[in-house]
Amino acid sequence: MVNRFLLAIILLFAAVATNSQSVKNKKPNIILIYTDDLGYGDLGCYGATAIATPNMDALAKSGTRFTNAHTTSATCTPSRFSLLTGKYAWRKQGTGIAPGDASLIIPVTTTTLPGMLQKAGYHTAVIGKWHLGLGDAKGINWNEPIKPGPKEIGFNYSFLIPATGDRVPCVFVENQQVINLDKSDPIKVSYAAPLDSNAATGKKNPELLKMHPSHGHDMTIVNGISRIGYMTGGTSALWKDEDFADVLVQKANAYITSQKNNPFFLYFATHDIHVPRTAHARFAGKSGMGPRGDVLLQLDWTVGEIMAILKKNNLLENTLIIFSSDNGHVIDDGYKDDAVEKLGTHKPGGIYRGGKYSAFEAGTRVPFIVSWKGKVAAGKTNDALFSQVDLYASFAKLAGVKVEAGQAPDSKNYLPVLLNQTKQSREYLVEQSLNSTLSLIVGQWKYIEPSKGPKMNKDTNTELGNLPEPQLYNLTDDPGETKNVAAAHPEKVKEMQALLAKIKEGSN
Repeated sequence: MVNRFLLAIILLFAAVATNSQSVKNKKPNIILIYTDDLGYGDLGCYGATAIATPNMDALAKSGTRFTNAHTTSATCTPSRFSLLTGKYAWRKQGTGIAPGDASLIIPVTTTTLPGMLQKAGYHTAVIGKWHLGLGDAKGINWNEPIKPGPKEIGFNYSFLIPATGDRVPCVFVENQQVINLDKSDPIKVSYAAPLDSNAATGKKNPELLKMHPSHGHDMTIVNGISRIGYMTGGTSALWKDEDFADVLVQKANAYITSQKNNPFFLYFATHDIHVPRTAHARFAGKSGMGPRGDVLLQLDWTVGEIMAILKKNNLLENTLIIFSSDNGHVIDDGYKDDAVEKLGTHKPGGIYRGGKYSAFEAGTRVPFIVSWKGKVAAGKTNDALFSQVDLYASFAKLAGVKVEAGQAPDSKNYLPVLLNQTKQSREYLVEQSLNSTLSLIVGQWKYIEPSKGPKMNKDTNTELGNLPEPQLYNLTDDPGETKNVAAAHPEKVKEMQALLAKIKEGSN
């Protein structure tokens, strides 16, 4: 009996040791929570006082909050393209804001970030907003398997909002199929002309709307909200906007739980806080700042739920979590949702000028939080200049694989910065505005190239940063970009112009 007892104890310790070694040797999971239209100053941990964001603040306290991290573009599609390819979107034609029926803009020959991680042994998934096109140049048949798409560029699993919430088709696509589709009620989509002259639209039938457009967004009505584009059919498959957050969290829960024993990469792209802003009843009216504030509360809840899922599955110690946004804030982006009227003292861009679409800092400088229990020191701040384009090469280093020749040409390995082991700034950083005006940051200096574009986006009331002459700002002395000092520093302007020209040529 004693010998059996001793044998059981030995086997137990051996199992624990083996499991501990297995966990130690297992490649870390990676979760990228990619929000939409979130401004630098929208969170408590970035200075907001008019609204509470306890879960996102807690994430920052558990890791490192970056103060000088940037998207590559001030709009969504190009930022996502650069993120997944490690290549500046302005290097490729057709990477502007994609219409809802756009074909896949990432070539299937590309080894994307998830494709690279697949080769390193990761299971990969995208859940949430896609907005990178689907199908080929022939057009999409929404009633049949939709390809190419995420599967063909490196994702094992996908659950998508195909474009954005304000664009048709208003359906979810899971693993190439529109879910809940009745084939006897086929989906048709057009961005050129109405499909049914008798169908209600936001423009013709405002009495049917529960949220009215402020500019554009006045075509097909779904769930009491008019959208960009025309759609018929697919009645049983239509989404309910108020359920977005719940549905995406449920899918993330199922995915994480199913993959908890394997290294996985989850690209979790929330719809919040993009328009139309339609919070679930749990959050509607709770912020005091209208629907924009309400969906900010909903986003905070979403982050809390993802963390709870990881904790429940004992994954916090082996999961790198990154939280950021695809571009800066925008207040009125197409719907009359009281966002402007109820903004009050809240400053979504913090001290920075501009916003979504803009060449100014608030267009691309966004919240960026990194957390990894036991690996990233808690409660820290890092002011290193960092670009989301570098996630590709940094994840490759983390996964122990090399970036393939010809892939991710603009991505650099800054894993030590991500893990807050150093505050080494990027040598330079390129930003892209709505009309592809490029800006260059080197150290304290920011150069904005001359542009013939408009000074203002009149629809959104956003300063775009376009001027016919060069602009130069000292971000250390003037973070709000209030004083163009190009005339006082002509040599610095020439130096920045020359470097930007080399970067455009791909020779730097």
